[in-house]
Amino acid sequence: MDYADIGPGKVVVDCTLGGGGYTAAAARSVGKTGRVLSIDLDELALANARRLKDDLSLENIVLKQGNFAQVAELFAEEFGSEAKADAVFFDLGLSSAQLADVERGFSFAQDGPLDMSFDHDGKTTKSIVNKATETELRRILYEYGEERFAPRIAKAIVEQRRQEPFATSGQLVKLLERVLPASYRREARIHFATRTFQALRIATNEELRVLRTALEAAAGILKSGGRLVVVSFHSLEDRIVKDYFRQESKDCLCPPRQMVCSCAHSAVLEVMTKKPIVASEEEIAVNPRSRSAKLRAAVKI
Repeated sequence: MDYADIGPGKVVVDCTLGGGGYTAAAARSVGKTGRVLSIDLDELALANARRLKDDLSLENIVLKQGNFAQVAELFAEEFGSEAKADAVFFDLGLSSAQLADVERGFSFAQDGPLDMSFDHDGKTTKSIVNKATETELRRILYEYGEERFAPRIAKAIVEQRRQEPFATSGQLVKLLERVLPASYRREARIHFATRTFQALRIATNEELRVLRTALEAAAGILKSGGRLVVVSFHSLEDRIVKDYFRQESKDCLCPPRQMVCSCAHSAVLEVMTKKPIVASEEEIAVNPRSRSAKLRAAVKI
């Protein structure tokens, strides 16, 4: 909230509504004269936010269903094509409601349908697990989950689905428990299924592909002095945010050896966080999910 510099009368965009925590905090800060546009592709998040909005009597919140890459379009629909926002923020993690919903298959702690799709209109996790080639599965696990046992897991998935297709998250957890080394499964820091489930969720929703587009769109609707704040939970997400902030804070993107600039690029952002802001040990003790969170912020020039 400090980095977003939210205050009375301001127009704020929450690109990842989720559980509604950021939206509710922003709505209180902007007051009756301000507005908060909150976006989510997930109908579960929107339904929860409608109840939260009524319970807290917050009339300054506008809810829109859509992908966060559509933020410019959704913002223009509500405020007009010439309008600009004071702050835009992203929280790229899953909400507690999504993790708790057994029917969604996001959590490896509960057995439910293997479908981690945010909108149910695209591909499902089940289709990826049952139809992707062993090479593609290995790439997904390596690239999106940074899972060092990706080859072993991909091979085991292909072998098992020949006997019986995967339908639930519990089936996948049992396979991982069987094929992963005992020493790996006993690691205290994270559950042994974390990287695999994370990788499959990212692949299902094509999250990394649309993140760069969303950042560009968000910067485009900010007014001069407006703030762009992003909280990520995955090293690949954080790298995309870091690289985007670095690129858009430079006046020239030409190769260093090129004597004369030909790119005509102008800086549009000033980076506020040279290093990402991370949770304190005290916060992690209270909220273990915050251990992977990294916050980066920039101001529109």
